[in-house]
Amino acid sequence: MAAQILTLAQTTRRAFLPPPPADLATGEAVRRQSWHGASGRHYVHTVFSLIECPPVPQATYLLVRRDEDGGSRVLCIASSESDAPTLNLAHIRQRGATLGANEVHVHLLAETQGRRRLVASDLRAGIFGALSAEPAGTLC
Repeated sequence: MAAQILTLAQTTRRAFLPPPPADLATGEAVRRQSWHGASGRHYVHTVFSLIECPPVPQATYLLVRRDEDGGSRVLCIASSESDAPTLNLAHIRQRGATLGANEVHVHLLAETQGRRRLVASDLRAGIFGALSAEPAGTLC
């Protein structure tokens, strides 16, 4: 495993999200989900329920509807771009509730606005087969 050097700006921004909580039943860390873009790249996301999602720094996120049988459907792929994590969270929750999402999948590894947009575009093309933020007929 290669070592990664984090700058002060990177560690400060990531400090807004708490460390992943352990599952009380199993003691395992919170869920992670890998989504594939059209480029073939894998993007690891931390999964939160829509209600329990903490304030989100600038990041790429997916709004997802998880069914009782464990199946999931991506409803929206977007980037939070405000410097105020609580404002990003308010937008995510409002949009998620409107679309019927019950999970937020957050990708924090894209450091710049351009990189976040590139990740979102790659995921949109890979998941929706188009560059729209949501499947045809809806707006994110």
